[in-house]
Amino acid sequence: MTALGISRRSLKAGPALFALALAFASPAAAQNLVISNWDGYMAPDAMDTFKAATGVSGEVVKHATNEEIMGKLVASGGKGYDVVFVSSPFAEVLNKLGLAEPIDHAKVPNLANLYPEATKLPYDPGNAFSVPYTWGTTGLCYRSDLVKTEPASWNDLLAPSDDLKGKTTMLATDRWLLAAGQLAKGFSVNETDPAKMEEVKNLLISAKKTLLAYDDTTFYSKLVSGEALMVQAWDGWCNYGITDNKDIRYVIPKEGSDLWLDTMVVMKASERKDDAFKFINFMLDAKNHGWAAQNILYKVPNKAAMDSLPAELTAQYPNMAMPVADLVKFEELRDVGEAQREYSKIVSEIKAAQ
Repeated sequence: MTALGISRRSLKAGPALFALALAFASPAAAQNLVISNWDGYMAPDAMDTFKAATGVSGEVVKHATNEEIMGKLVASGGKGYDVVFVSSPFAEVLNKLGLAEPIDHAKVPNLANLYPEATKLPYDPGNAFSVPYTWGTTGLCYRSDLVKTEPASWNDLLAPSDDLKGKTTMLATDRWLLAAGQLAKGFSVNETDPAKMEEVKNLLISAKKTLLAYDDTTFYSKLVSGEALMVQAWDGWCNYGITDNKDIRYVIPKEGSDLWLDTMVVMKASERKDDAFKFINFMLDAKNHGWAAQNILYKVPNKAAMDSLPAELTAQYPNMAMPVADLVKFEELRDVGEAQREYSKIVSEIKAAQ
């Protein structure tokens, strides 16, 4: 099981901000298919196995955050990359900027392995420009042996009981930090109305006074040690805590969760599009996609892969067994365009508040 760099989930930059990114050097090995992915997000021998299966040589270059790879793609027009892994709002941006190649379904027959629901996602109906790789929820991860009452609401985190004050953490990244407040208020996780966002800001400023920390990287370790008793967490990262302490539990508050997705996108500037589609098809093989579910402990939108998981895995990590019909009821995080500037401003004000 690999602990990934949580900062990969950062959604701070909108299209206007990407234009300000510094130019980075693109990978030089034009003779190889170039895949940009987060560290640990595919099997270590995946490219060797891919070459053995297809005869195509490839290399993986790593990015730490969505912003990092988006800065490079916008600066270069996507040149130097063939397939990139990005979260769904960024896939939307790549499509809007004309940098994403339409998915040729005839060249990706393993798309048939996807759940029907994964082909009807609002951000990209019909998988026109992206292919979902992982998906999941955000909720509360807590120590069931140390918390007096099982949390049921986002307000249990935002307005905690006295015994929890100073022992809770929230995600630092703009979209997820705001989503906790948006959901607690009954708003959309893509809400942009200024009056509603002022309510969210005030709620989160009040919550800040009760926190141990904003933490995107070590929150599950804090749970394991007992330094924290309840944290806002992505489901897969709560699973890492469960691995180390069987008393750790995950719950989705009654107000709901976001539906997050990480995706694969073929770059329009790629000179090896046929090989890029072969790679995506390879990753959608039940065995290869199943590796992601079993090793990074995130659900994958591949029915064949999920059906292959051992029963003991879903018994140990109950959120892995969440029915797809329940998962897709939650609202996707979407690209909010220029409103992202206001999101970033609000988060800055929350974190600067005394």
